[in-house]
Amino acid sequence: MKIVWIEDEEGLLRECSDFLRKESIEVYGASTWDEADNLIASVLPDLLLVDWMLPGGISGIDICKWNEKRWKLPFIMVTAKGDEFDKVLALELGADDYLTKPFGLRELSARIKAVMRRAGKLDGNMQQASHDSVIRRGRLELDQLRFMAMLDGQKLELTRTEFLLLWKLASNPGRVFTRTHLMDEALGDGFLGYERTLDSHIRNLRRKLEVYEEGVALIQTVYGVGYRFAEGV
Repeated sequence: MKIVWIEDEEGLLRECSDFLRKESIEVYGASTWDEADNLIASVLPDLLLVDWMLPGGISGIDICKWNEKRWKLPFIMVTAKGDEFDKVLALELGADDYLTKPFGLRELSARIKAVMRRAGKLDGNMQQASHDSVIRRGRLELDQLRFMAMLDGQKLELTRTEFLLLWKLASNPGRVFTRTHLMDEALGDGFLGYERTLDSHIRNLRRKLEVYEEGVALIQTVYGVGYRFAEGV
């Protein structure tokens, strides 16, 4: 596994890189956005770790936004910020997880592997729902290997988080998922306790789907419980 870590604390980066290398995780470090941009293009990493505060006027939040448009890589925000608002902001913008400094080396490794299982390879519980890498539900087609959604032959511009949620729901039409279940299986520990962040992603999904729905809500709310994907579509 290869990761690019954008971090200006050289000591932290060196210590963590030495530990992760023993876990078969190769770390390519950059201290600025300019270095990272070229590094990502050459390394083609499996995951990005990004410090919130970086020199040069480019923040981790900026990179998180660019990631959703350019690379759609699994993304972990690493920061000394511990405020709940900051965590919610990062998750709503597409981060898969959020690590607050100081953190343990084993925790870092475990979170990287959990994010990769959930978002990078789409294995585990999510893949058990379908033995195929493509799901077709009426006019909707989802390709998990390319993180691509098509409706009526038109590509939907979904973030990685939105795709993960839609894949989970569409894999099990008619099944009701509680918010906790969706956050745990589709999004991971970083989202637990932040139901409003999940609801925000669902709203965005509905907005992108409604042009094609013709009165049928593909993602349905089961009040007091959670969400389900429409049956018989």
